[in-house]
Amino acid sequence: MRTHSRRSSELGRREAWLTAGALFLVALAVRAVAAAAIPFPVPEDTAYYVAVARNLVEGHGLISDALWSYQTPPLVVPRAAFEVWLPLPTLLAAVPMALLGPTFRAAQVAAVLVGALVPVLAWRLAADVAGERGLPAGRARTVALGTGLVATAYGPLVVHGALPDSTMPFTALALTACLLMARILRDPRGATRAGTHGDARGEGARAGTIRDPRLLGLGAVLGLAALARDEALWVALTWAALAWFGAGTLDRRARARLIAIPAAISIAIYLPWMVRDWLAFGSPMPGQALANALSVTGFDIFAWQDRPTLARYLAQGLGGLVGARVDGFTHNLFDVLLVPAIPAGPIGLVALLWQGRGGALRPLLVLSVITFTAATLLFPIATTWGTFLHAAGPVQVLLLVSCMLALDALLVRIGRLRGWTRPVAWLGPVLVAATAVPVLAISVASIAGVGRDVQARYEALAERLTATGLPPATAAPIVADFPIWIAWSMGVPTLGLPDESPASVLDLAHHFDAHVLVVTGTHGIWPGVLAAGGADADCFVPIDLAGAGNTSAPASTPAAPTAPGTSTDPLAGTHAYRIVCGP
Repeated sequence: MRTHSRRSSELGRREAWLTAGALFLVALAVRAVAAAAIPFPVPEDTAYYVAVARNLVEGHGLISDALWSYQTPPLVVPRAAFEVWLPLPTLLAAVPMALLGPTFRAAQVAAVLVGALVPVLAWRLAADVAGERGLPAGRARTVALGTGLVATAYGPLVVHGALPDSTMPFTALALTACLLMARILRDPRGATRAGTHGDARGEGARAGTIRDPRLLGLGAVLGLAALARDEALWVALTWAALAWFGAGTLDRRARARLIAIPAAISIAIYLPWMVRDWLAFGSPMPGQALANALSVTGFDIFAWQDRPTLARYLAQGLGGLVGARVDGFTHNLFDVLLVPAIPAGPIGLVALLWQGRGGALRPLLVLSVITFTAATLLFPIATTWGTFLHAAGPVQVLLLVSCMLALDALLVRIGRLRGWTRPVAWLGPVLVAATAVPVLAISVASIAGVGRDVQARYEALAERLTATGLPPATAAPIVADFPIWIAWSMGVPTLGLPDESPASVLDLAHHFDAHVLVVTGTHGIWPGVLAAGGADADCFVPIDLAGAGNTSAPASTPAAPTAPGTSTDPLAGTHAYRIVCGP
């Protein structure tokens, strides 16, 4: 009997490893195809991580050529990187770049590999939930495998799995943490050992929790997540809440140790980065969090003179404060979670009302609620510029698992009503995949098109600025509305354009000795503010990019922007100016 049980266990483990390997390979292939279609690092945060990785590989260290946030001193450019973001995506990208060359294509290798882990983790999560709910073996296998297979072609997970940014590293680490949390809470080994080796509320329980390797793994995962995104704080908070309130019969000291051991390990992993930030920026804490919370408009991230303050924030009044949160809520719910994930997102969200139960799913559910709520209420402006988008991977997996469970239950009920004799659990994943794959194709084609357009724009810009006698390799920085893309494309120091008056931008240019301004579209009040004339507008003299050198036109009459689709010129609608007034 024992031999049979051991053999069954070995077969089960073998099947699990084969399933995980197969899902990883399928996910890897899908993400490799998507990555091949995207020729340029879009959006700008992707370019930031890759540009810093290029500098690291070329021996310059963790240095950024773009300065786009003026909230954290020292204000120099080039400057130490990651005054706002965190380094793990860059460190991951630097490995293949060191082996294959400092290119965007090489950086995508790391993104594809990390992104391919997420469907495997989604499969494992769904398998745990199905097992906890006692689903028959065939249905449990179908729900789990169906979740993993749909995740291999799930638009929000695939697109960011082809881009070297923070989204997929954070998603993979957060899902791993949630899986570990559920296992620890389901079987806290310290409490089990205490029942035979000591007082259940005494030394046995306390010593047992220290020996649990899952706590050590959880601490390591939390530490790495903290190097990917600030939202790792919400992952840690999730564990603290669940360990304290959901650890069964463990006494307070044992619960405190459940929290303290992972916390100590994660802090030890993150501590060197805190020291680095302290040396580089004068503070070990993440920069600009308070400024982001006090933002009134998305352009506040570029603020130079008109920086976010509490008084300015409160001056919006109750209507403005509530309206910003309504906008943040609708953006996070529809633009991030539901529309890109049709049909699984909407189905999964509704189904959470009865599927979001049980210990296996609880950590991910709690994390998702905390992350969504914090982004919506604390950072309602910043979230419309990507704060929640890049932390939403775990929430997307939660909705996908909920959707698969709901469809499985629905098909069982229909089968009973219709008297079906054959299992049809496979129909749910097939129906979702039939919609998810076309949505994925549209998403990849869209971002690939943006990448090609941006690449062509900045290649043409470099060529035409050179033709005007302004070589891109000049030591003086350029002020631009998309500073990170210019820094990546041209290898020049670049400054973010504030959405402020010409006088303020002129002051910025004087501070950094900048002589060129580039606006590739509409950036708040720019470039229209120059057409209105007024103080200091004449200090910005248009550069004729089409004529490569004609700068005789006055600043008050910039070239009229070209309507989309009416020109093949990649610089249509782009304006460049010489900054001619001295300090």
